Amino acid sequence: MWCYDSPVAFEWLEDSLRQLNRIQPQEVHQALATERRWPRMAIDSESGLRVLTIWARTAGNRPLVIATRKRTEWDWQCLGARDMKPAEVAEFEKWENG
Repeated sequence: MWCYDSPVAFEWLEDSLRQLNRIQPQEVHQALATERRWPRMAIDSESGLRVLTIWARTAGNRPLVIATRKRTEWDWQCLGARDMKPAEVAEFEKWENG
């Protein structure tokens, strides 16, 4: 499954889609397509994999963190998404109002 609503293409693996917990794929697409996205590098604590997280809000204002990894210059693979934790929401709001 691909998301083309943003300037960059994001591909979802079927396993990653199945693992979304109470988050709809269209919410992730909304967050990736919004103008206000905060990209942040992160390292997966279990595998050591470096990922680019995208912090953004859905059309319904839900704050999400989306983990991605680069495949080609313009294509990224979505590895997962989750709700922001309260401390992350506070940090994100500080950035939004920045």
